Amino acid sequence: MPLRLIQITVPPERSADVDGILENAVPVGRWKLTAPDEGEMIQFVLPVERVEALMDRFSDEFDGDESFRVTLLAVEAALPEPDENDEEDEAEDDASSGPERVSRVELMADAMESARLTPVFLAMVAASTVVAVVGVLRDDVAVIIGAMVIAPLLGPNVSLALAATLADADLARRAIVTNLAGVACALLVAVAAGALLTVDPTVEAIATRTRPSASDMALALAAGTAGTLAFSSGLPQAVIGVMVAVALLPPLVIFGLLMGAGLPGYAAGAFILVALNVVCLNLAGVGTFLARGVRPAGWSEAEKARKSVRWAVLTWTVLLLVLAVILWVARRQGLGPFSS
Repeated sequence: MPLRLIQITVPPERSADVDGILENAVPVGRWKLTAPDEGEMIQFVLPVERVEALMDRFSDEFDGDESFRVTLLAVEAALPEPDENDEEDEAEDDASSGPERVSRVELMADAMESARLTPVFLAMVAASTVVAVVGVLRDDVAVIIGAMVIAPLLGPNVSLALAATLADADLARRAIVTNLAGVACALLVAVAAGALLTVDPTVEAIATRTRPSASDMALALAAGTAGTLAFSSGLPQAVIGVMVAVALLPPLVIFGLLMGAGLPGYAAGAFILVALNVVCLNLAGVGTFLARGVRPAGWSEAEKARKSVRWAVLTWTVLLLVLAVILWVARRQGLGPFSS
């Protein structure tokens, strides 16, 4: 059972307000410290599914109070271990219990971190692109997988899906900028490599990614769902596994290589695969966040989020249909790589 340690600092005169909120929360453990300069510091441990509702109540109660501080930490281990049966019984009578996922606050913090555009992010994209180029030209699956694991391109896409779900314009802007910068960096390196090196479009690692099909669409939707489930469960190690499956980077690198080598017909197939992956990732991400009960706290924010979700789902669905039609027409007419 995942646990969270919550530390709250309030003025002594507001300590009773915290006690009132915690009365029905049934924390696993609870401690109170008094600091002359800081006020009262209250610490308690809760199962992860109860955190979001409780944080919303604290936010409502202490809105505008600059002396209020809250810190949320993941608990790696606790002794004695909580009795899961007792916790389940208590949760049935506790109105604050919620879905078994990390809280909205944690999701936003992780998404903001994933959507940060930093020199390290660009360096990782450039390095993974070089690894992917070597793996593709050698037709070496192990090297290509290594490039997929390094590449941090999945994070900004999951962040974009969360931004649409919560109607967070700032997060959406950051995710879009980071996505575009990462794609531009990878393309720059790949196009340069394609212009300088010999690229054979019949190599299996290249050929299979220039002929996208319905199975690639299904893979991207499944990977987007699994990646969002892992993200909302606080399991970053699972996200890496999904990153390998969805493979945003290899088709992007292959597109750049083929464009740099002067083979736009083959490059078009790789571009369609990249677009399919991005669209399916975001469509599945929004749907999975909704299924997991990710919603804004306030009524006005919830109404704004509903409109945002409708537009996001409509946009991604239309793009998916457009790509499906392009793919169908290309196959019927035997265009580019589909002619073989």
